[in-house]
Parts: sequence; structure tokens; C-alpha cells
Amino acid sequence: MKTFLDCWVTAATALFSQALTGEPQLTQLESIPGVGSGPSFVAEVSGDVQGRFTVTLDPEIVKAPLLGDGVDQTAAWAEFLREIAEAAAGELLPASGKHCRVERLHSAEPMVASTHVFQLTSPCNVWSVFVQDELRTGEDPLVGGASEAKMDVSEEAKLSPGVELLLDVELEAALRFGCCEMPLGEILELGPGDVVELDRHVSDPVDLVVGDKIVARGEVVLVNGNFGLRVTEVAAPQRRLESIRCLF
Repeated sequence: MKTFLDCWVTAATALFSQALTGEPQLTQLESIPGVGSGPSFVAEVSGDVQGRFTVTLDPEIVKAPLLGDGVDQTAAWAEFLREIAEAAAGELLPASGKHCRVERLHSAEPMVASTHVFQLTSPCNVWSVFVQDELRTGEDPLVGGASEAKMDVSEEAKLSPGVELLLDVELEAALRFGCCEMPLGEILELGPGDVVELDRHVSDPVDLVVGDKIVARGEVVLVNGNFGLRVTEVAAPQRRLESIRCLF
């Protein structure tokens, strides 16, 4: 059965040669794992597979204009590696039946010990790429399927004595399209026309949040001229009930 790493290697091998200047080839080395000293990027993964997936680049990579002339190579690599991680997550589902998503990708301290070493080879240069795979199989709190979404209320009530007393309480639900971290200075300088980039791709599902809990995910639709959510994943009943904590 394919792992996230297997899917990442497939996606990286294809995209490195397609998107990078000179079409360099990525190959995995069968040598002793090493330690990278260049910029490191950590993908935070959640779902059936969860944890951290770290890619550390050879410091010489960001000195080469592999992602275009006149651009910030470090920032460009961060976005590029995020695309690869998301492609790997997308490939994992049909390959193994395991659902996962890249919650965010952020930079990390260099000198990350790797579990896998790759070589990126162009006609004139050879660079190293180090991967630290800390992913594990876990249970995704959100599960798909109409049977879960249509679970009888009496079954939910069994999860917590007295919960039937709260079934008519109205809670505020909100859609979350993504988030980002911004320095206070940038927030104060925001003005009309500015664009704030979120950490979620336009094709990713959005979250339905009650209190501070994600109770469902789905795709945005229009209903009589208003935004709506077509649910594709719902949280387990116990997790949905935890959303009532926002009342207290």
C-alpha cells in the first residue's frame, strides 16, 4: 500500500522536472540518512495520516534561479513544496483509501536530520534534498458518507446524558475558508484593494465551525442567491457535541 512518502516522491519527481529551470531530475539515494543545513519547510498534515513532513534543501539550491529570475527563491520554494505536498495528499486517497490534508506549510530551523536523502541533478549542478517523514496513521475526526451525516438524533443523545435538553439550542455556525499569520504592522497597514493570501487552495474543502470545533467540511454552493455549504465530511457525533462548550 502506498504511503504519503511514496506519493510525495511521485509528485516531486514529476513536478521538479516540469517546473524547475533546466528540468533537473530527482532521484532517491540509498545512502545513510544525512542532515540538511539549508532552509527547511514543514508540512503539517492531518487526517487518516497525520504529523509533520519536513523537506530540507541544499543551501545552494536557493542560490540558483530554479524557480525563475528575479523572484525570492526561498518564498517560491515554500509555495512550490506546498503544491507538491498537496498533490501527494490528493494522490494518497485513490492509492490507499486514506484521506489527509495539508493544513499548512511553514519554515523551520535548518539542520534537520533526515530519514530520506534525494539528489536533484541538472546538466551543470547536483544538489541534495533531505526529507524527514514523521507521519503516522491516525483517525481522522471527520468522516465522509451520508449515513454518518444522517445519524439518528437518538443515537447522538446516547453519547451524553441529558443532551436532548440542548437539541433546540441555536448555535452560531461559520464557514472558514482558511487562515494566515500576519505581523501586526501588516494588519495595521491593510487598506482597500489589498489581498490577503490564505493557507488553503481554492479547490480545498471549507470548514464548518461551531465554537472552536470543526463539525463538517464541504464545498461552497449558491442557494437562492446566498452562500451555502454542500457537506462532504462530518465529524463523529461526540466531536459535534463538543461544540456546545461555546455556550459556557
